[in-house]
Amino acid sequence: MTTIKLTKKPGDALAATKAPVRRTDPAKRDRTVAPPKAHIPKEGSPAREEKPTAPRERSANPSASKAGQRNHRHDGSTYNSPSNSTRRDPAAPQAEDGKPAAKWYPDRSATTNEPRQPKPPGIDTRTTPRASREEPQYRQAPRRGGKVRDGYDAETAQYGAAAKAAYKSSAIPTDLPRLSKVMAERGICSRREADEWIANGWVMVDGVITDTLGSRINPEAEIIISSYAYETQAESVTIILHKPVGYVSGQAEDGYQPAIVLVHPDNQWEDDPLLHTHQPKQFERRFLQGLAPAGRLDIDSTGMLVLTQDGRVARRLIGEDSDVEKEYLVRVEGQLSDVDMKRLNHGLSLDGEKLKPAKVSWQNEDQLRFVLREGKKRQIRRMCEMVGLHVVGLKRVRIGSINLGKLPVGQWRYLRPEEKF
Repeated sequence: MTTIKLTKKPGDALAATKAPVRRTDPAKRDRTVAPPKAHIPKEGSPAREEKPTAPRERSANPSASKAGQRNHRHDGSTYNSPSNSTRRDPAAPQAEDGKPAAKWYPDRSATTNEPRQPKPPGIDTRTTPRASREEPQYRQAPRRGGKVRDGYDAETAQYGAAAKAAYKSSAIPTDLPRLSKVMAERGICSRREADEWIANGWVMVDGVITDTLGSRINPEAEIIISSYAYETQAESVTIILHKPVGYVSGQAEDGYQPAIVLVHPDNQWEDDPLLHTHQPKQFERRFLQGLAPAGRLDIDSTGMLVLTQDGRVARRLIGEDSDVEKEYLVRVEGQLSDVDMKRLNHGLSLDGEKLKPAKVSWQNEDQLRFVLREGKKRQIRRMCEMVGLHVVGLKRVRIGSINLGKLPVGQWRYLRPEEKF
C-alpha cells in the first residue's frame, strides 16, 4: 500500500484570500481628475489652443469639445458649425456615397447675412390636417379656435360685426326652411339637438355633410343622420316624477323650489323595474344636464310630471302640433248643471281662443275627470270658475299611454324602454 502526501504552496493561499487586481487601461480617462471645461472664445479675443484629446475620451464626453451644444447631428457635428450652416438642396445631385439628398429646410441657426429662403410652394408643414367637408367632424382634427373663435370669416376675410354684416348681405334663399326645423318637423330630434348634430358634422343632406348652423334646404331633401348622433340620443333619459304640492315645474320662483331638486338617488322609487334587472340602471350626475320639464303643472297641483333630455319626447308632449291626452282628477265644490257640463266638454274660450274639445265626466260625487289635448296656463281651474265650480285639489294621473300608477309622492322613476308617449 502506497501513501501519497499532498502539500499546498504558500502562493495558493494568498491568491484565494486576495482580491484580483484590475489592470489600468491607458485609453480610459483618469476619473480622479475633472474633465476640462469647454471654452467659448469672445469676439475680438484670440482663441485658446485646445489640447488634443484621445479619440476614446472625445466620444465619451462630447460636451467637453462642442462649446456647450447639446444637440448634435448623427455624424457628431453641431448644427451651428460652419459646415452645416445650410443644408443640401433637393435639386442638388446625390452624394458620393449614393444616398439621396436630404429635404430642404431653412436653417435658422445660420450665421450668414443672406435673406431667409421662402417656404417651398405646395408643401403643408402644419401638424394639424386641413379640415375637409367630405369627412364628418368626428373624423377630422379638433378645431383649435383662433380666427374662427374670434368671428373670422374666411370668405370675406373680416372679423366680428363686419363679417356678420357681409354674411347677412350675401344672397341667402330665405324662402327655404332651416335644416333644424325640417329635422324637428320630421320627428328626428328637437331643434336644439339638431343644432348640436349639425355643428358636430353628423347630418348629411342629399349626400353632402352640412355643418353650418342656419343652413336652409329643400323641404323634400334627403337627410341622413350619423350613427354617432343616434348613440348620443339613446343615452338620454326621461324621468317620471310624482310632483308634490309646493314645487314649481320649471325655474324657481317666489321662493319655491323647482321640481328637479327631487331627482336624487335618495328619492328614486324602490320598485322601479329598471333597478331590479340584470344590469340595473344606476343614477349618474350627467342625467341632470339638460333635464327639463315637458309640460307644466301648477304649484298647487300634484301628480305626474315628465322631465326629459330627449328632444323627441319634449316635442311630442309640448310641441305646437301635440295631441297627446293628459288625464286629471279634479276635486271641486259647487253645483254643476247638465248645460255647464256640455260647456266644459266643448264650448268655452280662454284668452280669446276657443278651446279644443275635452272629455269631462263625474268620477264620484265630488270629483271630476278631465281629459285634455292641450295645456294652457291654469286651464282646468279657469274652466271650472267659468261654470261656477271651485277647485279644491288637482292631480294628473296619465300622460298619453303612461300612467302614474303606484309611484309615491315626491319620488321618481325612469321611463322604461317599452314605454312610449
